[in-house]
Amino acid sequence: MQKWLAGLFLAGLLIFGIFSVMKETDGEQHEAIETPESSGSQDGAGMTAPNAPEGLQQGGAAPDFTLETLDGETVSLSDFKGKKVFLNYWATWCPPCREEMPEMQRFQEAHGDEVVILAVNGTGSEKSVEKVEDFVQDGGYTFPVLLDQELSLNQNYQIISIPTTYFIGTDGIIQEPRIVGPMTYEDMEKMKNALK
Repeated sequence: MQKWLAGLFLAGLLIFGIFSVMKETDGEQHEAIETPESSGSQDGAGMTAPNAPEGLQQGGAAPDFTLETLDGETVSLSDFKGKKVFLNYWATWCPPCREEMPEMQRFQEAHGDEVVILAVNGTGSEKSVEKVEDFVQDGGYTFPVLLDQELSLNQNYQIISIPTTYFIGTDGIIQEPRIVGPMTYEDMEKMKNALK
């Protein structure tokens, strides 16, 4: 079942990547770069789908979940109620995800007391948990890495392409539009200041 879900997830990414390239070839333009939704999608290198379904909407409650971390701890989103949360969904095989990780670490070091970064790995699409552990250790990443081994969070948060980041306020509400594609440090600062 896990391999079937991972295959379906990868096939979806491939279909949306091909669709995006075909649309660009036909001369269609994507949204302006100023919007949070499109700012990340411009650099996705085939990993993002600019015309994908909307996913969870700004103003809605972020669905609670419980996942295990790389350290073997069990973490729930509700553990962080009262805090600002960046919920980032990624995988080691995704170049745009790898691109934003150092920026996330730099942000963690500067603002880790103001914002919780939960980096949820699409573990069901990875070759092994050890590959994820090696990537995190080699990069020196100190934010919590959660393992979505059954790809349940992927389904509940309607994640079509990665990386995707949701911005959750202290009230547990998705307060800003998600960013699909790699975030910059400046994107993260902007979202930190926008969340309440």
